[in-house]
Amino acid sequence: MGKEPLGRFLARNPFPHRLTDGLFYREKMRAVHRVAPDHSVKRVLEIGGGRSGLAAMLYPDAEVFTVDIDPELAGQSLADTVFVCGDARRLPFPDGFFDAVTLLDVLEHVPEDDRAAAEALRVVRPGGAILVSTPNHTWRFPYYGFMRGICRPEAELMAEWGHVRRGYARKDLEALFGCPPAAAASFINPVTAFFHDLAFSRLPWRARRLLYLLTAPFTLLGYVLHQPSSPGTETAYLWRRA
Repeated sequence: MGKEPLGRFLARNPFPHRLTDGLFYREKMRAVHRVAPDHSVKRVLEIGGGRSGLAAMLYPDAEVFTVDIDPELAGQSLADTVFVCGDARRLPFPDGFFDAVTLLDVLEHVPEDDRAAAEALRVVRPGGAILVSTPNHTWRFPYYGFMRGICRPEAELMAEWGHVRRGYARKDLEALFGCPPAAAASFINPVTAFFHDLAFSRLPWRARRLLYLLTAPFTLLGYVLHQPSSPGTETAYLWRRA
């Protein structure tokens, strides 16, 4: 019950244009895969995973529970997951119930993030894994200032996404989880960030596609050369419960 091989995992990127509009999500998936433990994981909790289903993609042989505060997302969960309507700050599970817990792009949406982190630590077994991904505190949109004229205002986008904070410095997450992470991998670097800006721009698909084609060689190089410690605008982390 180890994690899915990287190639098969990336192939399940839910975006219709996986290498253009969805490249940023592919980068996120690769970073999460890099830090995810490969040992036997039998039971996983995905917090805030009503739409993504990444935990089930990452550990396809595991029993996966999805918790989301929105009951309307129940019908959108993958068929092989157990959906539970619940709050990240008050999880309806006993202590040490899971081998792994994921908080993928979740904490920046939770006002009382300390309670969400404490709950994740509570429900994972000793030695179990907590996978977190989040924007860095220096994240901005668009990344390139010259894109502002064709991109939606950052505040409007963050409000639509339900952010209550921009992101996190590593030290802030260490304070939430009580120790340094066991592993970390950045994603969306200064080269690939242009594709991210384009993906959320106001440009129609044909215009975006042309710009994607013109800049693809540089972006491909930026993607291929990106290492876990490379500069990035977002980061995936692994914590282990003591």
